[in-house]
Amino acid sequence: MRRDDPASWVGPIRPEEEDESKGNYRKGFRWQYRTIGSEDWMVQLLPRDPTIWAMTQQLLGEGEVLEPEGVRGIYCTLPSGDHDRGANGCHVDAHPFHLGVVAYVDDVDPGGGGFRVWAGSHRTFYADFDSAYCMEPKQQYEVDRKRLSQGHSIDCYGQSGDVVFWHHRLGHMAAHNHTRRIRQAVLYDFRKKDLVDKQNEPPADDMWKDWSPAVRQAAVEGAAP
Repeated sequence: MRRDDPASWVGPIRPEEEDESKGNYRKGFRWQYRTIGSEDWMVQLLPRDPTIWAMTQQLLGEGEVLEPEGVRGIYCTLPSGDHDRGANGCHVDAHPFHLGVVAYVDDVDPGGGGFRVWAGSHRTFYADFDSAYCMEPKQQYEVDRKRLSQGHSIDCYGQSGDVVFWHHRLGHMAAHNHTRRIRQAVLYDFRKKDLVDKQNEPPADDMWKDWSPAVRQAAVEGAAP
């Protein structure tokens, strides 16, 4: 890749440039630079930003959220060029957390590899696991995942600095990038202080029981897809 030549940014990563190490993963159309995630300025940039931190506590409860110590890193999706990337398909993340955020480093145009979500899918997927937060899927999960993947999804494009907040059981994907710009985003997962004690509990009748009173009192619109 050459900084001044957008044509060189088109994926996939060349075989001789692939790296499957966790800290600087590069393969296919993905480049996930995780090593930088432990830098203090990266934490201040997103999860410790006063606005983001205040919004998170409003959603999860004042004083109940673990202090951020590191972010996932910078996740990049390379342009697809003329490559056929296939159909869209959603998934649910495997690690336990409550609230995810995706922040765009650069502008992400429509079709530019933005965070793609299946609206309302969290209300279906929440009951598809044996526990409320761990990756213990029931057989129904794969049935629902295939069904929902064929349905409508939303391309969360935006400008540099825009942030997407999302529920931990929301079906999503890093969308295919059909533009000429690399999609760059910083990701973080907020966790409440009692997550370790509660993560193996079965899904509750009220899926918002661990969220703030403000969220629990909000009106629910629409039915599970």
